[in-house]
Amino acid sequence: MIRHYRIHEVSAYINWIYFYHAWGFSPRYAGISEIHGCDACRAMWLARFPEQERGKAAEAMQLFKEANRILNKMDETIQVHAIFRLMEANSEGNDIWMEGTRLPLLRQQTTEVGKPYLCLSDFVRPLSSGITDKAGVFATSVDHDFTPLHSDDAYQRLLAQTLSDRLAEAAAEKLHEEVRKTIWGYAPHESLSINELHQESFQGIRPAVGYPSLPDLSINFILDQLLDMKSIGIHLTENGMMQPHASVSGLMLAHPASHYFSVGKIDQAQLENYANRRGLSIDQIKKYLASHLSS
Repeated sequence: MIRHYRIHEVSAYINWIYFYHAWGFSPRYAGISEIHGCDACRAMWLARFPEQERGKAAEAMQLFKEANRILNKMDETIQVHAIFRLMEANSEGNDIWMEGTRLPLLRQQTTEVGKPYLCLSDFVRPLSSGITDKAGVFATSVDHDFTPLHSDDAYQRLLAQTLSDRLAEAAAEKLHEEVRKTIWGYAPHESLSINELHQESFQGIRPAVGYPSLPDLSINFILDQLLDMKSIGIHLTENGMMQPHASVSGLMLAHPASHYFSVGKIDQAQLENYANRRGLSIDQIKKYLASHLSS
């Protein structure tokens, strides 16, 4: 399943907290995105801040105004693309099998006392149960032309790049909502506000490649086999990084108890086990997971 969104169709799903974080602003300044755009409302918003913080708040307000000017300008020419595939799936140890394709995963090696050592495969029904479960894979991306249009101005280019990253994440948010409510349909009556979506108040998770529970970027090679990312303009580097940069990929899992976690550092035993399950050499896996290895 492929979706092509206009910018205005996904911009409402942007998490402005992360946009402002990229610019070094405290999360409280992202509140500008929630107010009416009239002068009176903006003035009231500024007045909420202590006098010594109003200069920074005014900068945040101007940044939001410039960001929306770019979004409006690009709405006629730029699209945000998404691809999703729902498959029959089962777990087997630290792997998820999806319609004959093995997805090897990593398990936590350290955790708090009394808590389990988690792996994403824990949230998919085991093969030994004899009952088939489901899992989804997805990718989203913004047209590559979004940032080159501002290549002559470093500030505008950085602003466009930050926005394109947020649009790829916003498309994943919108896609995930559609998956839960209709495509997979395990939460057909869900009715959540944008803030509730950003707070992850929904059932299920969508762990992204490169994030703490799915740290190995080379997993993208397996997802590409399942999705054909080129169909939405994504190409992979030799290390599994996605181009355009403003792209997101990962899994969608529906288990009611599923939640995010960090795999953390990987010891030698798990490194060797994982390399064997991936069918790759230990040196290759070390290259992909260099920052995640125990010293």
